[in-house]
Amino acid sequence: MTTTPKPHRQFLKALKDKSERERIGEVTRFFRVSPSVDSSDNKFLGVRFGDIFALAKEFVEMPLSEIEVLLENPYYEVRMGAVSIMDFQARAKRTPADHRKALFDLYMRRHDRINNWDLVDRAAVYVVGSYLSDKPRDVLYKLARSRNPWERRTAIVSTYYFVRQGDVDDTFRIAELLVTDEHDLVQKAVGSWLREAGKKDQKRLLVFLKTHSTSMSRPMLRYAVEKLPPAIRAKYV
Repeated sequence: MTTTPKPHRQFLKALKDKSERERIGEVTRFFRVSPSVDSSDNKFLGVRFGDIFALAKEFVEMPLSEIEVLLENPYYEVRMGAVSIMDFQARAKRTPADHRKALFDLYMRRHDRINNWDLVDRAAVYVVGSYLSDKPRDVLYKLARSRNPWERRTAIVSTYYFVRQGDVDDTFRIAELLVTDEHDLVQKAVGSWLREAGKKDQKRLLVFLKTHSTSMSRPMLRYAVEKLPPAIRAKYV
């Protein structure tokens, strides 16, 4: 009697079948080691991101317990697949409220395995931001004060869901907490999300810049003013 392999094993096999050793260098350039995050077990398969996302769609019904097994995997592309499945589940309108909470809980509980900037960006907006859209958002302020740069990035990236709904308050408030952050990929995220919030409320962005521009890093400031009128942008850059 044969048994069907568990979904995570099927996913792993399918992903490894798509690996190309000559692409490992191309993939590793996306990964950033941070002194405050344990990245000692990271490995790379050399799988195209498009292939990862397409495979994640095929396994979109994967149970959370199986997704967590993928998160524990040392291969970066496997974890990218895991957060992609989480993202697709969180985006689906048919996903019930209790499962959205379970997705959020898994993300928060296993943030230690969401240990790169693009793993955060792949899932934070819908898994975290969408879930918190009608709830207290204290957890984001806790993340913003974390020593872990990827948790701080989650704090600001998650607010994009609110911005798209026209709610920019948390973006500006969290940006204030992170305005002097020393990590370049947190700085760039803050600048990017200030830019997006400024599209909804330019006046508030200008007030923020008047107060904080001298404290902002060059990359953060450059990203923040990117969509402002040329004359205003020139004043800052």
